[in-house]
Amino acid sequence: MKTLRQVGIVGYGAYVPMYRLNAAEINRMWGTSGAPVEEKSVVALDEDTVTISVECAKQAVRRARIDPSLIGAVYVGTESKPYAVKPSGTIVAEAIGATPSVSTADYEFACKAGTEAMQTCIGLVGSGMQRYAMAIGADTAQGRPADALEYTAACGGAAYIFAERSAETVAYLEASYSYVTDTPDFWRRAKEMYPRHGNRFTGEPAYFKHITGATKGLLKETGYGPEEFKYAVFHQPNTKFPITVARSLGFSVDQINPGLVVGKVGNTYAGSSPMGLAATLDVAEPGDRIFMVSYGSGSGSDAFIFTAQDALRDKRGGPNLKGFIDRKRNVDYATYLRHRGQIIQ
Repeated sequence: MKTLRQVGIVGYGAYVPMYRLNAAEINRMWGTSGAPVEEKSVVALDEDTVTISVECAKQAVRRARIDPSLIGAVYVGTESKPYAVKPSGTIVAEAIGATPSVSTADYEFACKAGTEAMQTCIGLVGSGMQRYAMAIGADTAQGRPADALEYTAACGGAAYIFAERSAETVAYLEASYSYVTDTPDFWRRAKEMYPRHGNRFTGEPAYFKHITGATKGLLKETGYGPEEFKYAVFHQPNTKFPITVARSLGFSVDQINPGLVVGKVGNTYAGSSPMGLAATLDVAEPGDRIFMVSYGSGSGSDAFIFTAQDALRDKRGGPNLKGFIDRKRNVDYATYLRHRGQIIQ
């Protein structure tokens, strides 16, 4: 898919809470061994999806160097919004100064809710309906105690401001592609606290089928091969899956390493691919071509091709994602439960 007007990112930001729960601590609690990640990020007592989104959004506005009242759309993709009936987007838009002349909505599609919001923003700007549009992917994902998801379900997010391509663009979009089927690999019914997963469906025919389908579809549409990209970002439920799918598609581990942050922060769900892109933009140079593919259970993938411009060097000052990852404080399992609201004084 290509827009009528060329669209690009003019500002971006990412955020990870400071607290970490080490996988060894989860193993100690349940008498288990081994883990798909080293540690995962945990919200503080006063943090949730909205506060994470606001932190990301403020960074994006600072890097974009625009008046936030000019942002015509703010869309928040998440599967852990703090209110069942009340949008998160209105709070974020108010906090950054984008109200009242703004469109907002909360997006759902499991882990690709953030990139679904990006697709909408790209369409709004590409059609000329909005001058600036912001997309956020953020989560404080939950996992049932002793479940495999408890090792990886983490907290974090990233925000992007899109505008028509100009000298202020840090990376412009060449094309995008979406690939969706109805695959029951992961779900949570109304009033259930924890999600369920379909075990054998999680890899195939869910994650690998959809990321492969989206990747091949976009490469065919553009005529590119894996060797023509400096970097690639694939959705990160753990460290194994993105490496496996990258190699199967002809990408190298070196291409995906800058954006492979899951080992240190866990799977941030709707924030996973957007955070991987932010980590990549933090180190990319003008002219670098970046391939990104998300994955959302249920199931679907969004694929994007971005190319960095000169403005990236000038605009990526301030807090970067590595800084948030390195700034950490370990907690024990009891503190983790307290921060999740499962132990109340």
